Amino acid sequence: MVQGSGFRLPSRPLGRVRDGVKAAHVIVVGNEKGGAGKSTVAMHLAVALMRMGKTVGAMDLDVRQRTFGRYLSNRNNWCEKHGLSLPRPEEIILAPSVLRDLDLAEAEETERFSDALSDLRTRCDFIIIDAPGADTLYSRLAHSCADTVITPVNDSFIDFDLLAEIDPETFQVGKPSLYSEMLWECRKQKAATQKRSIDWVVMRNRISMLDARNKRRVGEGLKMLSQRIGFRLAPGFAERVIYRELFPLGLTLLDLTENGSTVTFTMSHVAARQELRDLLIVLKLPGLEGETIPF
Repeated sequence: MVQGSGFRLPSRPLGRVRDGVKAAHVIVVGNEKGGAGKSTVAMHLAVALMRMGKTVGAMDLDVRQRTFGRYLSNRNNWCEKHGLSLPRPEEIILAPSVLRDLDLAEAEETERFSDALSDLRTRCDFIIIDAPGADTLYSRLAHSCADTVITPVNDSFIDFDLLAEIDPETFQVGKPSLYSEMLWECRKQKAATQKRSIDWVVMRNRISMLDARNKRRVGEGLKMLSQRIGFRLAPGFAERVIYRELFPLGLTLLDLTENGSTVTFTMSHVAARQELRDLLIVLKLPGLEGETIPF
């Protein structure tokens, strides 16, 4: 599929754990475009897993913007302000290297990431990593260590371009994007060195409630592309104002019926919870087989 992407993979396995120790399942929420809703997906998935009795670790690799990290910080502040004990993941914060030499800086960041991953893998059932909307070393390291990659894309050909080129007249899918090439290289290496695969799931996120020709064309293009480069399609989250309102509170849709919530729970929120349940079902994460989803 891919020829000469130029992507450099780590030369050694990262995040190693001792033999006999059960390692956490690593979920990377990533693409190389901002505004697709990665942090919203990461936060809701983390809280959903914790409400199913799982321990969750978290890393935000966008070391500048840190939207996921700020979401977690807002949650901590809300709990302290209202005396609540909402489920919260264990977060490790990574800093960028300040070394001027590129090779030394990359070596330092690789070591930091590997140590953090090893730490969380021994103490958690799942690790959720929010990757930045750009090509960075931390992002590449995370994708190379992933067990599951979730790529949210908005229903537009602007976001579709993240995955592959599209013919402007026929809307036929062309060659894969650099991001798709990177994931292909990660999957090949993991299969060769660890005899395991990366489950790549693309979810259509922030979906408009209205039917439109563009929406249908994007859907058709994604189905065609999924067969070509081997990702699975998952239902996403509809475009809802509630997600933007919940961010400064540090809350998710699963917290609205808790004491201390200042947001009225509505039928729209019931439908949004169902979207989260549908995503969990499609992901088929290990350890959740036959489990009742309690929300």
